[in-house]
Amino acid sequence: MKNHQSISTEEYLQAKKAVEEKMGFYVHLAVFIVVNGFFVYSNLKTGGYFWAAWPLFGWGIGILFHGISALGFFNSSAWKQKQIQKELERMRKNNLVD
Repeated sequence: MKNHQSISTEEYLQAKKAVEEKMGFYVHLAVFIVVNGFFVYSNLKTGGYFWAAWPLFGWGIGILFHGISALGFFNSSAWKQKQIQKELERMRKNNLVD
């Protein structure tokens, strides 16, 4: 494991960006819960047609994709790095790389 002195500026900036993206998602999720909780409460209090389902559904799709992006699901750069490591290991095993 690297200590903090050996971390490059590029690595630091990448890590900082990832943390900021995750933090942005968690703020988005908190606002989603508060606002939609208020909508559901108001809708149930007044009765009638359950209109609160529409913002829950629409905004929920946005939250889903924001989470996928921010939390790294289907992250192509991470996938590429894993594939590169696998290929290097395969090449070393077959004596194709020095």
